[in-house]
Amino acid sequence: MHWTLLCDFDGTISLEDVTDSLLLRFGRPGWDRLEADWREGRIGSRQCLAGQIALLDCSADELDEHLAGLEIDPDFPAFVAAAERAGHRLHIVSDGLDLAIGRLLRRHGLGHLPVAANRLLPEGPRRWRLDFPHAARDCSSGTCKCRFAAEPERPVLMIGDGASDFCVAGRADLNWARKRLLDHCLDRNLPHRPVANFAQALRQLPELEHLEPRPSRLPSPSRYNKEFPHNE
Repeated sequence: MHWTLLCDFDGTISLEDVTDSLLLRFGRPGWDRLEADWREGRIGSRQCLAGQIALLDCSADELDEHLAGLEIDPDFPAFVAAAERAGHRLHIVSDGLDLAIGRLLRRHGLGHLPVAANRLLPEGPRRWRLDFPHAARDCSSGTCKCRFAAEPERPVLMIGDGASDFCVAGRADLNWARKRLLDHCLDRNLPHRPVANFAQALRQLPELEHLEPRPSRLPSPSRYNKEFPHNE
């Protein structure tokens, strides 16, 4: 059986949250208050991220230098290769930054992977802003991941670790979860396996061939072709 694999990026593929690392190094005062407002539920992640990115103070060269020092899970390239050999479709769905994701993937020969993420754009020599090409009207996230669990002919696996994965976790046939997503799946009795890293994910990948999709999964029209442009 061939699956659609939806994979979070920050803290799942990358070893640390890229946006948080940029804010810690280049953020002007106030970004942490936005973070607290988001964690307390006073604002959504889209409003939080837009405000935080507007507080970044770095040049394009400084951004590139910072990204060059970030790493991904060392077993992720092998996982991608194995998933592709098995006939699965892997898509990265992230509430993070498309520019950063593209840079890190291309460094590891993974620039062919389709990515849905927030668009990072320069506003001046040292200022940046976000666009949200994958937002949804009724969703407070920058990237609404639920809309990508919509390919009725294939079961869906969500691989993630955080709050931006909660909504899609309820639509997925199976979740490979860690950290906050694992707690969410346990609290709501969602189908899941604890997966700490891509070495473990690689070992579990053959299990997908023998699993059946959830009968209750809500199908909706496929939007993958237009929603997942390849990285430039």
